[in-house]
Amino acid sequence: MRSRDLYSLLLIVIVAGVALFINLAPSQNFLGRDVRFRLGLDLQGGIQVLLRTTSAAATADEVKTAAGVIERRVNGLGVGETVVQVAGSDRIIVELPGVDNPEQAVETLRGTGRLEFIDSQGQYIPDGTVVRTTGDPNPAKLANTNPITGTDTVTNTAAAGPIYPSITDGKDLDTSAVQPAFSQGGTLGSRPAVSFSFKGNSATSLAQFTATNVGKPMCIVLDSEVVSCPVINAALTDGSGVIETNSTADRDRILNQLKYGALPIPLEVETSRTVSATLGQDSVRTSIAAGIAGLVVVALFMVLFYRLPGFLAALALIVYTAISFAIYRLIPITLTLPGIAGFILSIGLAVDANVLIFARLREEYRRGRDIRTSLELGFQESWPAIRDSSASTLITSVVLFLFGNSFGVSIIKGFAITLGLGIVISLFTAIVVTRTFLRLAAPVFSERNAWLFGIDRRNTPSADPAAPAEAM
Repeated sequence: MRSRDLYSLLLIVIVAGVALFINLAPSQNFLGRDVRFRLGLDLQGGIQVLLRTTSAAATADEVKTAAGVIERRVNGLGVGETVVQVAGSDRIIVELPGVDNPEQAVETLRGTGRLEFIDSQGQYIPDGTVVRTTGDPNPAKLANTNPITGTDTVTNTAAAGPIYPSITDGKDLDTSAVQPAFSQGGTLGSRPAVSFSFKGNSATSLAQFTATNVGKPMCIVLDSEVVSCPVINAALTDGSGVIETNSTADRDRILNQLKYGALPIPLEVETSRTVSATLGQDSVRTSIAAGIAGLVVVALFMVLFYRLPGFLAALALIVYTAISFAIYRLIPITLTLPGIAGFILSIGLAVDANVLIFARLREEYRRGRDIRTSLELGFQESWPAIRDSSASTLITSVVLFLFGNSFGVSIIKGFAITLGLGIVISLFTAIVVTRTFLRLAAPVFSERNAWLFGIDRRNTPSADPAAPAEAM
């Protein structure tokens, strides 16, 4: 038993140490993963984009499907706690908190994600040129302007230019094969790239064209805009290859547009505006202060009422807090004010489990059992109540999450996630952490220092272990 408790203590120390390292690491990086806190639109601001379909024949199902594609692209950008919802019959509202590059985010959202390889008739076409292809002879980009700056998105257009033959069809792109990569050397050295693979007729056409045009340029076009015009060095016999880009930002934009599917309908940016934080840093500081104050008050109550077990429960709460914040950073979870409220509520639920355990411990000791037996029975007898209350709260969290997910109410999702995670973590701290601490403290117990454990045998009707427990 003693060795098992020591192993449990070692596990607790390792978990708590990793959690503290994640929370306090000055580099905000853990094993190559960005572990900075993400704040929602209400706490740090961001951008709000209203997209409208340019197709008069677009159906409600197509608009809904487009919203799903956009949401996957947004998740690919690493933006959490976003709002993507259908407005009316032809519009989609997108809210992005704390985006670093608004122009890139908007372009990623509105791009249809249609990849084409075209026969440039032996000509090199400059990157960024909008071209007409047999797949899209009248690209909408020729008339679009930048929604952020109001300037032309394309500086080198080909409005009156020829229509270039399309070698591939975007619908034949294998999205599962779209992955980030790096090109293998060349005159410019290794560069960020996106790997791709076509299937069906497009793979056959690409293989035939590259086999008969070695040494000639072939242009890669994404949403009617030339990405690059590489010279064909060898036949792409399996219909796969890589698209070189000039930067990791360009690579990520192309990757998200291709990997998460093409939009079923074309979209244009109707409005785009910067949204300031509705609550701001003052609310964050106030919420943190409220959380700390609540934690201190709860810890004082536990120590004054339950003494040493209460002190150990307070230590378990500190471990609980450290683990919770570390998981928020790792997943990551974007914190909004409702999310912070869910975390604070989960602190109270974590204490509730300890109160049940300590109350049962007192009852068993007053029945005449020794401290070790009372401790084990306290956990065993209180477990059904802890399990059922935790399960009911988890069910509530799941229902709230599904409701928020179905209706696009992200603040409800944030509350549900932090509350549900809090319940799971509190079970670990109550059943493993607090239990291990109490087991290790049990050998120092004696009748003379029973007050330190907040228990005694006064007013005990019987020392018989079989006697019924008195009411607390």
